[in-house]
Amino acid sequence: MALAGSDAGANPAASTEKWSSRFAFIMAAVGSAVGLGNLVRFPAEAGSNGGGAFVIFYIFCVVLIGLPVLLSETLIGRAGQSSAIESVKSVARRSGASPLWSLGAGIGMVGAFLILCYYSVLAGWIIYFAGLFVSDLGSALSTGAIASGAFAGQDQESVAGLLGELHGNSTMMIAMHALFMAVTIFVVARGVHGGIEKVAIWLMPTFFILFLGITIYSVATGAFGPTLSFLFSFEPARLLDPNVMLSALGQALFSLSLGSALMITYGAYASRDTNLAKTSGVIASADTSVAIIAGLAIFPIVFAAMAPDVLAAVLSGEESVPNGLGLMFSTLPVAFQTMPFGSLIGLLFFVMVFFAALTSSVALLEASVSWAVHRFKASRTTIAVVFGGVIFLIGTWSSFSFNSQAELYLLNFGIFAEQNPFGIIDVVTGKILLPVSALLVAIFVGWIADKRLIDEENGMSGAPHMIWRFLIAWLCPLVIGVILITGLFPQILG
Repeated sequence: MALAGSDAGANPAASTEKWSSRFAFIMAAVGSAVGLGNLVRFPAEAGSNGGGAFVIFYIFCVVLIGLPVLLSETLIGRAGQSSAIESVKSVARRSGASPLWSLGAGIGMVGAFLILCYYSVLAGWIIYFAGLFVSDLGSALSTGAIASGAFAGQDQESVAGLLGELHGNSTMMIAMHALFMAVTIFVVARGVHGGIEKVAIWLMPTFFILFLGITIYSVATGAFGPTLSFLFSFEPARLLDPNVMLSALGQALFSLSLGSALMITYGAYASRDTNLAKTSGVIASADTSVAIIAGLAIFPIVFAAMAPDVLAAVLSGEESVPNGLGLMFSTLPVAFQTMPFGSLIGLLFFVMVFFAALTSSVALLEASVSWAVHRFKASRTTIAVVFGGVIFLIGTWSSFSFNSQAELYLLNFGIFAEQNPFGIIDVVTGKILLPVSALLVAIFVGWIADKRLIDEENGMSGAPHMIWRFLIAWLCPLVIGVILITGLFPQILG
């Protein structure tokens, strides 16, 4: 859809494509935000940081920090009508400010590019495990044992070691990484209407159906009571724990994909009749709901497979539950081994996670592709292939981090102490680039950009508008600055 004449005149570099509907925008934006951080990182963070105290802080952080920044990024995108960098430049020029404020969006775009370098490696693992469950489901169907647990006849140690076997097979790991990047490149190369939007409006509703079904299955067949205790037990003392506060703040920003130029890019494709304030609220609510409910989908299955004494130790805090990657790729496969219809549920679970990973990776690649297409007036397909190829090469380098024979501690100081390539990229993006970008966006919208230019885009008035203005100008920069400083200098917390 072509832009209206007045918009094109205001910004000659304006984007030429729009979301076909508000639903498409919401699905694409939710898809960019919902990913491994929601499905694995949040439940583990909540369980290890005081349960209910963490959840309370997380919700407050989403409402008071995440949502104002999310709205600000989409506002910049629609006001600028171009790639993230060009949108900030456009708003800055029309506000009489320096176009150098686009540096914030540029930093976020680089962060998104680098995140995809390791995110695609992890997504390759998801494809591999989905394939394992396809094979196991085929075996179960051939023997009539579909109702039994997954990986029948294998001991728990061998099932838990499946990820280690993949790490020892560099060829397979790189092949899965290449396959996932090929799919991502294909979607982005087809553009907003032909690729990104179609994937979002088909995969995200399917994701939510699978997510709901697996959650119901988990609650009905797993250890639901211990899960409630683990995730939502309230420890008042943890409300004063700065580590809990900062963990919740970091998770809120990470979960909503803020500071990565994604929402500025997607906001540029939003039509003028889309109320960005309401739409941002829907996006934040959906993302937060997935994060919280993910614990109910995962931990009942995990806890049901634990020995009673081990579960008691976890619930008392004497032992910690496996975090992040270990939870998804080692603990869960073992848990599916003990659950009814384990092969089928395991396959559906990894298919669901693949959908979330793909919609996130598409957004991560689109941020830089959108900029390059406008900057160099080049073919979208060419740019997507070139950028995707570079990401594949860097990702291949990072994949060697999981080879136990490789000593890859390249930067052995400060926050980079004993970090392999995978860890270096994670630290650079999560603790430096994304917080810096989010901080600059908050300052730009709160203090630099012409208020009339921004306010006419936000769809708010009265008290909600005044509250948003206060949060983005004062609270958001302060809190994001604290996250940045404590991330770079963790010794401050003792």
